[in-house]
Amino acid sequence: MELSDANLQTLTEYLKKTLDPDPAIRRPAEKFLETVEGSQNYPLLLLTLLEKSQENVIKVCASVTFKNYIKRNWRIVEDEPNKIFESDRIAIKANIVPLMLSSPEQIQKQLSDAISIIGREDFPQKWPDLLTEMVNRFQSGDFHVINGVLRTAHSLFKRYRHEFKSNELWTEIKLVLDAFALPLTNLFKATIDLCSTHANDASALKVLFSSLILIAKLFYSLNFQDLPEFFEDNMETWMTNFHSLLTLDNKLLQTDDEEEAGLLELLKSQICDNAALYAQKYDEEFQPYLPRFVTAIWNLLVTTGQEVKYDLLVSNAIQFLASVCERPHYKHLFEDQNTLTSICEKVIVPNMEFRAADEEAFEDNSEEYIRRDLEGSDIDTRRRAACDLVRGLCKFFEGPVTGIFSGYVNSMLQEYAKNPSVNWKHKDAAIYLVTSLASKAQTQKHGITQANELVNLTEFFVNHIQPDLKSASVNEFPVLKADGIKYIMIFRNQVPKEQLLLSIPLLINHLQAESIVVHTYAAHALERLFTMRGTNNTTLITAAEMAPFVEVLLTNLFKALTLPGSSENEYIMKAIMRSFSLLQESIIPYIPSVITQLTQKLLAVSKNPSKPHFNHYMFESICLSIRITCKANPDAVGSFEEALFMVFTEILQNDVQEFIPYVFQVMSLLLEMHKNEIPSSYMALFPHLLQPVLWERTGNIPPLVRLLQAYLERGANTIASAAADKIPGLLGVFQKLIASKANDHQGFYLLNSIIEHMPPESVDQYRKQIFILLFQRLQNSKTTKFIKSFLVFINLYCVKYGALALQEIFDSIQPKMFGMVLEKIIIPEIQKVSGQVEKKICAVGITKILTECPPMMDTEYTKLWTPLLQALIGLFELPEDDTIPDEEHFIDIEDTPGYQTAFSQLAFAGKKEHDPVGQMVNNPRIHLAQSLHKLSTACPGRVPSMLSTSLNAEALQYLQGYLQAASVTLL
Repeated sequence: MELSDANLQTLTEYLKKTLDPDPAIRRPAEKFLETVEGSQNYPLLLLTLLEKSQENVIKVCASVTFKNYIKRNWRIVEDEPNKIFESDRIAIKANIVPLMLSSPEQIQKQLSDAISIIGREDFPQKWPDLLTEMVNRFQSGDFHVINGVLRTAHSLFKRYRHEFKSNELWTEIKLVLDAFALPLTNLFKATIDLCSTHANDASALKVLFSSLILIAKLFYSLNFQDLPEFFEDNMETWMTNFHSLLTLDNKLLQTDDEEEAGLLELLKSQICDNAALYAQKYDEEFQPYLPRFVTAIWNLLVTTGQEVKYDLLVSNAIQFLASVCERPHYKHLFEDQNTLTSICEKVIVPNMEFRAADEEAFEDNSEEYIRRDLEGSDIDTRRRAACDLVRGLCKFFEGPVTGIFSGYVNSMLQEYAKNPSVNWKHKDAAIYLVTSLASKAQTQKHGITQANELVNLTEFFVNHIQPDLKSASVNEFPVLKADGIKYIMIFRNQVPKEQLLLSIPLLINHLQAESIVVHTYAAHALERLFTMRGTNNTTLITAAEMAPFVEVLLTNLFKALTLPGSSENEYIMKAIMRSFSLLQESIIPYIPSVITQLTQKLLAVSKNPSKPHFNHYMFESICLSIRITCKANPDAVGSFEEALFMVFTEILQNDVQEFIPYVFQVMSLLLEMHKNEIPSSYMALFPHLLQPVLWERTGNIPPLVRLLQAYLERGANTIASAAADKIPGLLGVFQKLIASKANDHQGFYLLNSIIEHMPPESVDQYRKQIFILLFQRLQNSKTTKFIKSFLVFINLYCVKYGALALQEIFDSIQPKMFGMVLEKIIIPEIQKVSGQVEKKICAVGITKILTECPPMMDTEYTKLWTPLLQALIGLFELPEDDTIPDEEHFIDIEDTPGYQTAFSQLAFAGKKEHDPVGQMVNNPRIHLAQSLHKLSTACPGRVPSMLSTSLNAEALQYLQGYLQAASVTLL
């Protein structure tokens, strides 16, 4: 694509269409952009548009499209084509920083993100001048430019907060500190001076405080891994200024908005974070500054109001106190009973209250409420911080703190009892207090794993939780219902099993509650209870104990999906999956209605898949229905195909990318259920599965290979007779996969199935070409993974076609090739093979080479006979060699970047491990002994003499053991 006005005009028109709400206009425009994004100059056209276009909407759209293009294509993935021309990469890096700095803020943010994505890959090695270019802009004095630099630096450096330590990372941070720490500190001081100069100018203060927030965030990122020497030397400058900013209160920066945090709150929140970081990680160096920070933050907490806009500030301030009170040498600051009482009364209790804003979220924004409350993304809520502070204080002061709070809990419950309909919030706070007091250690998987001995959880459950859940109406006091259900969920390991069993019908009943939070919590609690393990690793709650409730459970779960706001509720779908898994054959009578509801749901969501977890559990539930039913009645597979194939066809025809890998897995599962020939409905689909476009998406590869394997296992003869013209296509897929380091093992899975199942005559003409392709790949890039797969393949070939056929095919490619493969690959590398079945295939294959290949006995190959036997005994007896050369770094298939649907393995569509030599050989050691006995009978004297001359003593001893076990001797 040339950088021409005509192309700019075309691109503008298509970008406009991508904003159209009508899918008939939007989709073709998106497809068009997809097809041209590989062209040279495409990214430069986007950058030209966002700089020169007259329409703001096009500028913004071009910037977002550009950022997403960079996100999808910048990373160079080994074995995959470089998706951006080198000249474009150079031009982008040369122009993007100045362009970003001169753009309006909305576009600046998008370009800043793009720079950080490029920097993630190219900085510092391939983009050495990025830092200098950025630091030089600090001198400009223009805070729009300076903030652009700071924003970019923040998005570039914030990954230092969660990267693992490595020499590479530390070298990069050192480089950044050398170039950035001093200019950043000077900018910090200058900005603070400007704040005093412009103390009465509201618009100037807004810009300056935006800079200070970014500077404080950069301070956090640069100090996170370790305390840099520069910051240690300049701690006085930073901490004194941070402290004075914490205590600053400028009327011009206060906002009227009760919801949205203002600049002052955001800055103070970040400073609390920075102080907590130093208190936790660098407490010795920070000690001189700590008391004044504790005082300032305490005053902040006591004087800050209950409005939502202060939530982040309050929660960060409380988290600071929580991190300080856990450290042994700050213990003395909290020891006094009056201090503890004061913290409980003035900080903890007020911040545990259920406010009007929480109530609003509970009712109107339930998805967000659930995410924060259940999934722990409530990191910035007041309640969560107060709860963490309770836990922190309990570390050293469990007795006094429990005592103080017990008084509060009792008085709150008494208030509630006086007038429940008015005072229900008191009970809510009491339950929250009990929960935070009692829980010492918690995991997502097991709930509370360690509890406070001073709190009687079962008694509280029976007296205060159960009555709420037993009340006649499931819709009364929804917040208290949700609290009660959450209590069961959190303390499921502490509450006795009989109480849990009594709770199950109550939870099933609450699936009908109108409140989204209540029926979601009920579904989640059931799902968690069903995963609990009892003795000998079985589920704690058994299918027999659930028998009376099966019908009502399934009815209410599916009914819950029809409640407003829950049509794609992932917790309900996960509970459906878990119920199927627990109940097993008890669900068979309900399958016809269940599968109808699941297929209707599948059809509905396939129109616009938006909830990945919901979709995953839905497919898992479909797989479970199939498995459970077909285990009891294998012929039922046909009725599932009838129910599902119409929807599957629609998904494949509409190219619903998110669902295609799942459809292939379910189809594999169904096809593997067939005992005889492949039904014609599958054969009709077979040619479409070989289309190259399907194989271009990495997420499709594992499930497609498995589906083709199922075709080969069930219908190799049908393919050979009715679709022989498709065999080259099948081998074409193998050729594509084998060329990629990331997917070569998938290519071998397919090849092994072809060798194992296809009639020999149907692949005769292609065999030599297959071996030549493999040797070419071995020469070009030999990796450990490839060698392991190659060894399994040649041994499987040997098992299937015989050792002589293997020797002949090697030597037909090049004379003496067979000896080279034995000497250079099999003997030195066989120890690397892993996996029971894989080792067994190799053992049987090598045994055949040793005992059923005449050239091994009387040609120049004979010298390799004993080393090969030695290697085989090593495979049996020595530990696996799992070393991998340093230069090999495999890209994990699931880690390829971008928006492609990664492959999501369905647990309940799992494939049984298949052993191609299972029926032929049970114990490979015994098999070796019997085969050697047979060989020695055919040529007496030869085998013992070869063994005695060159097999090492230890290996010989093992071999004697095999011969004894097989009750044979060598002649």
